[in-house]
Amino acid sequence: MRFTNLTRDAGIGANCYRLDLGNDSVLLDCGMHPERVGHDSTPLLEEIEQGGLRSTILTHAHQDHVGCLPLLQSRHPEMPVLMTSGTARIADVMLHNSVNVMMRQQEQLGLVDPPLYSHRGIEMASRHWRNCPLNHPLTLDGERAGKDQDEQTVTFHDAGHILGSAGVMIQAEGKKFFYTGDVNFEDQTIQTGARFPEEAIDVLVMETTRGDAVSPVGFTRAQEEKRFAIAVAAALEEGVSITIPVFALGKTQEVMALLWKMQQEHLIPPTPLYVGGLSSKITAIYDSMATMVPRNFPQLRLMEALAPYIAGGQEIQSLNPRKRAIYALSSGMMTEYTLSNMFVRKVLPDPSQYLFFVGYADPNSPAGAVRRAEPGSSIKLGKEGAPVPFHCHREEFTFSAHSRREDILAYAVKVRPKTILLVHGDEGAVEWFRRELYAALPGTKVIAPPPGVTIEL
Repeated sequence: MRFTNLTRDAGIGANCYRLDLGNDSVLLDCGMHPERVGHDSTPLLEEIEQGGLRSTILTHAHQDHVGCLPLLQSRHPEMPVLMTSGTARIADVMLHNSVNVMMRQQEQLGLVDPPLYSHRGIEMASRHWRNCPLNHPLTLDGERAGKDQDEQTVTFHDAGHILGSAGVMIQAEGKKFFYTGDVNFEDQTIQTGARFPEEAIDVLVMETTRGDAVSPVGFTRAQEEKRFAIAVAAALEEGVSITIPVFALGKTQEVMALLWKMQQEHLIPPTPLYVGGLSSKITAIYDSMATMVPRNFPQLRLMEALAPYIAGGQEIQSLNPRKRAIYALSSGMMTEYTLSNMFVRKVLPDPSQYLFFVGYADPNSPAGAVRRAEPGSSIKLGKEGAPVPFHCHREEFTFSAHSRREDILAYAVKVRPKTILLVHGDEGAVEWFRRELYAALPGTKVIAPPPGVTIEL
């Protein structure tokens, strides 16, 4: 059994890993780096020989885990790709949106190379996607496994991160290999916490996203929800608007559910809500699968309960913040040319406006720049346009879809693997886990696999 990290650079980016099992190889995720373009945004797919893969296994449909899948499949056209039905539904929407983004980048940045794949390429690739149920052992081709003890199997387990997210258990060569993907062990508003296997594991590949995030003493999600509700109510009482940069997948639906819950508890009045087109498409999938997946409030249909206004790019450019309204607009990083970036240019200079951050923002992104800016300063929100003066109210809340580092550490201690591979985290995050795991599991080998290096397990 061998493992190769095919993420092009260390840290969080185009997540992709190869697992060699005797004569078979499987790929775990095939993401696209959200802050790069063209070849630089891809995993190290050149390290994979033509025809050298038995199958690919997807943990969930965020861009950094699924974004280069059609490119991979164009090189391995008959290869099956295993994922949950929720991931398949969302991946189809996210990948078609990715084509639109790449086409826009080609025009705006003057790129010579064409997009990495096309809408037609996605349609061809999706014919080989296999919808996999949770908690049922399958073959590496996605078929129901038999009772042969020596058979190689893969089993999906709910990861509690977003709709369809899963950790995967692979059993082969008498060993148990478990990849967490992105995981959250705590209940969110809609998403229930992860349900991972708790038997002994030989090899654990675990995300380290929040390894350098220190939780305030006494922090609880319930208290954070209360603080958020008080802040929203106070802003609405003033008769002004609130802008919340969110990711179209996951964070939008969590924020919508929070607002609905706050209205049900009479903490805030019914309020006009604006979301983007991609957010509405994904929210519709959440609604359609509400009773088919593990979740809270299975009877809640967000699009019906909140009836949001759907805003596109042209509308956002002409739309000024209205009184007593909430704008939950993507992207969460406020990437240039996205709805949140365009709209925030109108919000930042206005001292009557409120800007709420509810999740992670890369320090190098426009959202990161706004979060660390001093009031009264001017902020560059992209290559185009003049710096924007910062005078609005800014508040930050923590509603992460990733587990606290202590919860992931506790899981590792519970299953006591012989080997732990640390992935999906910046250097500081990885080092915290390495240090804590050495202390908690002195008999366990802890490795942060560098890109492109094959490790014998």
